[in-house]
Amino acid sequence: MFFDPLLMMMTLPAVALAFYAQWLVKSNFEKMSQVGARMTGAQAARRILDSQGLQSVPIEMVHGHLSDHYDPSSKVVRLSEGVYGTNSMAAVGIAAHEVGHAIQDANRYAPLVIRNMAVPIANIGGSIGSVLLMVGLGIGIAGSAAVLGKGVFLLGLILFGATVAFQLVNLPVEFDASSRAKTLLIESGIISGPELPYVSKVLNAAALTYVAATLQTLLTLVYYVIQFTAANRSQD
Repeated sequence: MFFDPLLMMMTLPAVALAFYAQWLVKSNFEKMSQVGARMTGAQAARRILDSQGLQSVPIEMVHGHLSDHYDPSSKVVRLSEGVYGTNSMAAVGIAAHEVGHAIQDANRYAPLVIRNMAVPIANIGGSIGSVLLMVGLGIGIAGSAAVLGKGVFLLGLILFGATVAFQLVNLPVEFDASSRAKTLLIESGIISGPELPYVSKVLNAAALTYVAATLQTLLTLVYYVIQFTAANRSQD
């Protein structure tokens, strides 16, 4: 009922990019996990945090593959098992990236502050917004039930738009964290300049996943805007 080949065609490039990015992350992580580093991911994270005056920020190990993240609510850097105790270029790169978020938080980096504030709205927009958009189309945004259909559809569009805005704000947050990671790894003596490309392979691939996700959501929003515009024109 809600399947539209136009939506599939519009989002297909982003979906293809997402699959490629996921493959690239897995491939580069496996390759760079074979390239040794001077210390483990946890040790690298601790050295960078201490050098930035963040001795109070703890580092914890969590289960899962590439489940690494910084928790701004608890002020904790959490590293996956494959990163926490492994001394590889992949491990120190990912650990430094998550530490980059901790530094952003400590410095009140504006895009991160906005992103953290937008998380609840984005979660609602991603789930409820999509449902309302489909319900609005199901009711009909043209014809006898147009008023109700348009109301539901516009509400869904606003909520879904909040998710797109969140992802757009998230891009500079992730790019900045990776940029900080590369600089701090060298400044802290964890890697040398010639070793930077090893770390970059992993971080750049991870960044591509965020680009793909943002592009897919943005194209989906454009599709719904086109649907709404077309329905309005049909009534003229």
